[in-house]
Order: sequence, then structure tokens, then C-alpha cells
Amino acid sequence: MRRVSVSWLTPPGDVDDAVRFVPTLPAFDEAFAAFARGTLFAGARGVVAVEDLWPGTELRMADGRLARVVWRGSTVIVPRGDGQDPAMSRLTRIPAEALGLGRPYQDLVLGPHARLVMRRPGMRRLTGQEVAAIPAADFVDGVGIVEVSPPSPVEVFHLAFDRHERLLANGVEVESYHPGPLHALPLRGETMQPFLACFPHVTDLAGFGAPALPRLRLRDLDLIGVA
Repeated sequence: MRRVSVSWLTPPGDVDDAVRFVPTLPAFDEAFAAFARGTLFAGARGVVAVEDLWPGTELRMADGRLARVVWRGSTVIVPRGDGQDPAMSRLTRIPAEALGLGRPYQDLVLGPHARLVMRRPGMRRLTGQEVAAIPAADFVDGVGIVEVSPPSPVEVFHLAFDRHERLLANGVEVESYHPGPLHALPLRGETMQPFLACFPHVTDLAGFGAPALPRLRLRDLDLIGVA
């Protein structure tokens, strides 16, 4: 089991929080392991670190809008933890300007389940859209973007909004938390109840709304020679 912390915005506008113990399954891991402690976001009142964010905070989206955080989840990555997915022992480090000018504007360390919002010519052919979310770990090349195995525990976070959003982490476009298409969520029966208990701000999975972005793996683009 994994210990996770959740905080959420209640209907009256208050902030509540709780601790849960959840199975070490990928669907649960994805909800908590996107942004390492220290990741910076642009807020309405300036830059704020992910660990200092609380539900109700307004952040600047990639398109310039302000959107309100309604849920924040966090957990601790424990190196070589027993019974966990090996991916949960690895982070992705993107050096300053590895993806272009100001992208990121300073080194960015992402959790194992962060996804970057990317544009590639072949995406429309594959998904019908110009952009897609691709796991940050897919871009590890061992030279510029590298995999990091932390020697000690690291706190990681994820954020959710009223809908699936695109926001900027250290200047790099990333996706907010969304469980993905409901038919593809690999949870059934006894695992669904503890999953929903992690998201008290919604009454059911439909409360997340429709996914705003398709999701791909970088190798999908390799297959058509456009990565």
C-alpha cells in the first residue's frame, strides 16, 4: 500500500484534506506522481512552487487564462520500494532550455507520470489533433534529458482543475491530472472505491469531464517517422 495525501476544494469553497492508503497500482500512481517538489507554476500573484499550492489557488494556463486548482494530490517516491512499479523510483530531469528558449527556464524535475504537451506533424494523422500529451520519461536520451534515481525519498504531486488543462511547469507545457478515457481506466470492482475516495471533489469519474488531449507514446510517432 502507498500513503497519499489529498486536498480539495469543497462546494462552499473551503479547503479540506485527508490521508489515504491506496494500492501500488499504476492507475493510482499516475494520480500523484507528476511534479517533483520545487516545480514552479505561474500564479495570479506570481510564481509559486507546487508544494505551496492549495486548492483555490489560480494558476496561469498555457493559453493565458487563469484556472483554479480544485485538487492536489501528493505522495513520496521511495527508492527501491518493495512491491512498487520500478518506474516509481525514477524521475526525469530536463535541463534549462533543453526543449527550446525558456523551455524550461530553469532545470525541471518531473515525476514518473508527468506528461508533456507536444506538437508534432504526425499527431493529426494519429489523433486528429495538433497536440498530444506524451510521457516525459519517453524523452530521456541520457545526454540532455536524463533519468534520475534519487538516493532518498522525494515528494511528488499532481494537480486537477475543473477540467483537463494545459499549464506551464517551469515554462514547459504539461497536462493536469485526468484519469483518461473512462473505458480505458484499468480499475474495476473493489479497486474503484478507494480510487474515487482519493477525489472527494467529484461524485464519480464523469466529474472530471472529457479528456482535452489525446495521449501518445513517443514510439507511436517513431512508427510514422515524425518524432
